[in-house]
Amino acid sequence: MRVVTGERFEDFADENALLFPEYGKNRDGLIDFVDSLIGDETVVTSSLELVDLIAQRFKKGEENVLVYSNTGKSLTLKEVYELRKYLDFDVRGGFSGQDARTSVLFVEGKTDSKFFKAVFKKLFEFRESREPPRCLRFIERVFEKDNFDLLSRDGAYLAILPSEGNSGVIRNLGNFLRAMDVFRFSVERIGVAMDVDESRESALASIIGKLLSLGGEESAAGYTVGGTEVVPLIIGLPFADEDVDWRKPTVEDLMLHLIAEEGLLDRIRPALKALDSSLGRKLKPKEVMYLALSAYGHWGNLEGFYELFVMRSRFRNLKAVLKEAGLMKALRYLAWVEGG
Repeated sequence: MRVVTGERFEDFADENALLFPEYGKNRDGLIDFVDSLIGDETVVTSSLELVDLIAQRFKKGEENVLVYSNTGKSLTLKEVYELRKYLDFDVRGGFSGQDARTSVLFVEGKTDSKFFKAVFKKLFEFRESREPPRCLRFIERVFEKDNFDLLSRDGAYLAILPSEGNSGVIRNLGNFLRAMDVFRFSVERIGVAMDVDESRESALASIIGKLLSLGGEESAAGYTVGGTEVVPLIIGLPFADEDVDWRKPTVEDLMLHLIAEEGLLDRIRPALKALDSSLGRKLKPKEVMYLALSAYGHWGNLEGFYELFVMRSRFRNLKAVLKEAGLMKALRYLAWVEGG
């Protein structure tokens, strides 16, 4: 299966190509069309919805590709399918809007996303933005809007994109860099935030391995792929406490240190000890977070609590925790705050 998009589709569409007239077709019509395909066709279309459906059906197999006629480069339909979770390809050709300094931060999940969103708002005075710059026009603004956060400050933009665990971060990083090459857009800086898990070395090696496979080279900030600087942020700050069953590093480590610095851990200590005794075991870090959430009087979800607590924490305490975790240099770099 080959799908051709972009303004120069005539250069890639052979005599057997199906020029799909997407105008006037509802979703049922698109589904019927996709169901009629057998897999050896060339489909020419500017319908993003049709691309979605074809990618979903034909995402298996390296021979199934999307060709972007403007550049003559291609992505596998598996890559297209995975990218579509948070990307909106401008298949009609080109990206509109203003140019701007831009960073992207990949994180493991939504709690990580809200934590770092609050960090950038609290420490660097970023604010939520509704209008992305030209190079971020591909990010979904309507479909599953809660799957990313877009922030801006003084003409600089930052998009925070959650993934599905460490493997999801690596997969999305690779797909994103491939998409930049194919569609010829670029962001200047990318952060890759991952938990230490087994070891800091193995977490870093998985990032470096992906970058090297895409032609990455070492740089002063981290690594560079093409014109993009990629900065690893390895999360791991052990939390030793007689009442908490800490086992492996996660973003909850940072929150545990922060609630301790802010005095909330001492406030919930009696309840924490009582629960430990009642359960016959220590509470795990995420369970402690739910206890802290309740004591704090926040009746939303854990994601909302992380964002709210970070925003209301003392500046010096938040900065001290992130500095101890070894994250401040990379965060400043992604925020376009040089030095300090």
